[in-house]
Amino acid sequence: MKTRRHAKILELIAEKDIDTQEELLRCLRECGFDVTQATVSRDIKELRLIKSLSGGGKYKYTTGKEDTEDISAKFLSMFSDSIRMIEAAGNLLVIKTMTGMAQAVCAAIDSMQPKPFVGTLAGDDTILIICKTDQQALDMQEELKRVVSGK
Repeated sequence: MKTRRHAKILELIAEKDIDTQEELLRCLRECGFDVTQATVSRDIKELRLIKSLSGGGKYKYTTGKEDTEDISAKFLSMFSDSIRMIEAAGNLLVIKTMTGMAQAVCAAIDSMQPKPFVGTLAGDDTILIICKTDQQALDMQEELKRVVSGK
């Protein structure tokens, strides 16, 4: 039964943008699985599901193994449409976004591999990126400006 349920969970998250355990629980029950919230929570942990940014800017459960080209295209589109200003200040990089977009853009930046920064912090319309050196901040500023301009 657990194997069938896990297979159904993977099928559901591939088909739909499921963003809460409650929504996953409801979908499983609609498919005939008699499950509890605790069971769904354990299944999420066992399947190692994570929440990733969907194309619509909302988070959804995924396996984390989506096609990187698709993610890159979504990142570029969201990034270039949302950014208003990028400015380096010492080893810090400040990015101003459209209101409400900073956390989504920051999550996309956090998914970069390898990470050319120490850490990030996002508010409603501002992202702070901490780099190891002033030069890394300047380099990242130029790279992100190229992304925004489409060059």
